Amino acid sequence: MKRIDRLVIGELLGPWIFGVAIFTVLISAGQFLFQITSYLASGADVWATMKLLMYFMPGVIAKTLSMSMLLSTLLAFGRLSGDSEIVALRAGGISLARIMMPVAVFGFAVSLLAWSFSEHLVPTATKGAIQIKLELDEQKKNRSEQTTSRPIYKDGRLQMLLVARDFDIATGVLRGVTLLMYDKEGEAVGIFWAPRMDYQSEQKWTAPDGGRFLDLRTYAEATSPGPVLPTQVPNPDVTPDDLITQALKELDALSMSQMGEQIAREKSRPTYSMKQVSNLEYGYWNKIALPLAALVFGLLGAPLGIRNHRAGTATGFALSVVIIFCYMMLANAMSIMAQGGRIPAYMASFTPIVIGLVVAIVLIHRRN
Repeated sequence: MKRIDRLVIGELLGPWIFGVAIFTVLISAGQFLFQITSYLASGADVWATMKLLMYFMPGVIAKTLSMSMLLSTLLAFGRLSGDSEIVALRAGGISLARIMMPVAVFGFAVSLLAWSFSEHLVPTATKGAIQIKLELDEQKKNRSEQTTSRPIYKDGRLQMLLVARDFDIATGVLRGVTLLMYDKEGEAVGIFWAPRMDYQSEQKWTAPDGGRFLDLRTYAEATSPGPVLPTQVPNPDVTPDDLITQALKELDALSMSQMGEQIAREKSRPTYSMKQVSNLEYGYWNKIALPLAALVFGLLGAPLGIRNHRAGTATGFALSVVIIFCYMMLANAMSIMAQGGRIPAYMASFTPIVIGLVVAIVLIHRRN
């Protein structure tokens, strides 16, 4: 690594770590402080509440990793230009584009880190947070159970209606399950009830505590003694991720690969919701677009940070907040348009990225 690369990356690293810390604290306080305080004030278990806060953190950090690139470049290049080091580098024949190369490398590395964080850690943590929230809400008597239902189609016709009294999102366990089965003419032909159903590999459900089946054509009743479903009962073609997808407004609980599977499964249903599919597609492309924002913020903040005087921390922080606010406003507007079907989901996700890159290129060219 050349001396100029060490110089620039060394200047970026400290402010970036500071930015991750300060943005994480601010966003957590704005989103979760009242909720955590409400649980503690109602007498909820302190350890469970602290676990909830810890489960919230990965989802916040996955976003602040990218945000902090903007603050770090503003502060770093403000310091370099304030001490006339940018002038010295330019006088030595080094172009601004060359000075930006370590910024691009560092921003891309942060993008990979944010993507890995969002893909592997955030879904598990989000599912854990949802489950703890449900338990804490139950302690507050805000809910007793998480009910769920799902129509199941086969070959374009309704095959089964699944209704569960309670759905454990963290473990994928259904409790108090009723399966209402239909024939090819759409007539109800049987009912199966089980106290519990567990999802196994190869998309199979089992009823470990057994269950009861009632044939509505003959009114004959059969009991299932073990986990194997009665021969009259087809195994529900639905996964825990299917149930999570229809129950959640936030899609952090799903990885990019899981979201891709859900999009394909939703589109295969004869009566799928276009709004739900658009939401899934927007979330899918955002798994790439949001980490890429680190690279864009880095290239955008560096030329903005070059000044004729030393840029203070407050100035850099204020400017980064304004730019991030504008970015989020644009992203939300694109999200609304994508869910309304007015523009494709990929266009909604990547439009802020493209605009940011264009502005960064123009600023770098003008500074050069």
